[in-house]
Amino acid sequence: MIRVVLPAHLRTLAQVDGEVRLQVAGRVTQRAVLDELEARYPVLRGTIRDHLTQRRRAFVRFFACEQDLSHEPPDTPLPEAVATGEEPLLVVGAMAGG
Repeated sequence: MIRVVLPAHLRTLAQVDGEVRLQVAGRVTQRAVLDELEARYPVLRGTIRDHLTQRRRAFVRFFACEQDLSHEPPDTPLPEAVATGEEPLLVVGAMAGG
């Protein structure tokens, strides 16, 4: 069971409270987790990654196990602690401005 923590505005959009729990078959990668998240909550399509390119949106970041995973290739396996559900994958809206 994969645990995903979404920012408040995406939780509201998906109408979920707290973290989301997903079953991901096969390798646990960013792409596999986001594919499952978007399949389960279609309203989130296009909010975390671009519809056409499937690339992460510029002001969205991924963190897990105290590491910034935002620039990892989407098919890189996530840390074992995320794959086992011990640690969540955090989807964070980046801050901008000054």
